[in-house]
Amino acid sequence: MAFHGKVAVITGGGSGMGRSAAQALAAKGADVALFDVNEAGMAETAASSANIRPYTVDISNTEAVQAAVAAVESDLGPIDRVANAAAIMPFGKLLEQAADVQIKLMQINYNGLVNVATAALPGMVERGKGDFISFSSMSGVIPGLLMGGYCASKAAVSMYTDILYHENRNSGVRFVCVCPPPVATPLWKQAKDTVVPKITQVENVLSPEEVIEAIEASLEKGEFLCFPGKGTKVGYWISRLMPGRIWEHSHKTEGF
Repeated sequence: MAFHGKVAVITGGGSGMGRSAAQALAAKGADVALFDVNEAGMAETAASSANIRPYTVDISNTEAVQAAVAAVESDLGPIDRVANAAAIMPFGKLLEQAADVQIKLMQINYNGLVNVATAALPGMVERGKGDFISFSSMSGVIPGLLMGGYCASKAAVSMYTDILYHENRNSGVRFVCVCPPPVATPLWKQAKDTVVPKITQVENVLSPEEVIEAIEASLEKGEFLCFPGKGTKVGYWISRLMPGRIWEHSHKTEGF
């Protein structure tokens, strides 16, 4: 594992990627602070290790995040890693999906990242070390029909983290923006309970452990963008170089 510190903060630690990341770090001896509103889920995660401590935090609330970061540093010590795994993932056609749902996507997926970054990262930069991991998505680099709100929120995550990295690239902090395809987590089930775009119906959904392994490999290699899974990096470059092909494929697949 690429983590060399002692204290980690993981958002969305009550389930899915956040839970898997927390358990992996705790198994290596790290003290892990979970940020989530899912108290029951965090209790389940924390039950797996004495090194995991839950903090009930709404990451879309700026003051609450600042207070939680201060509490972690008081309870556990300076933060050495932040993993921003908290997200929601309802899909839907933009003019059919409720406005408040689309706004909530931005509040949690993007605003939550901003709140955590501005609260935790300055101390890491000042100390000249640490890891900052943002969970974007292939949907954050490749647009798709029927998932516009989610795509927009994850595109914001990608852009924000890219600029954050470049503004602090000589700070000693390592940055990774991970862009996974569908992963077998409750988040993916949340998407499937709304609308399932045909383009997302893949046979081999990744496991959280595969994503974590890819993140650690990217940290070791000094790679900012992390593309877990077969073909994801190729898809990224096609979207950059031939965006028309992406849209053509999307319209053909969805049938409109």
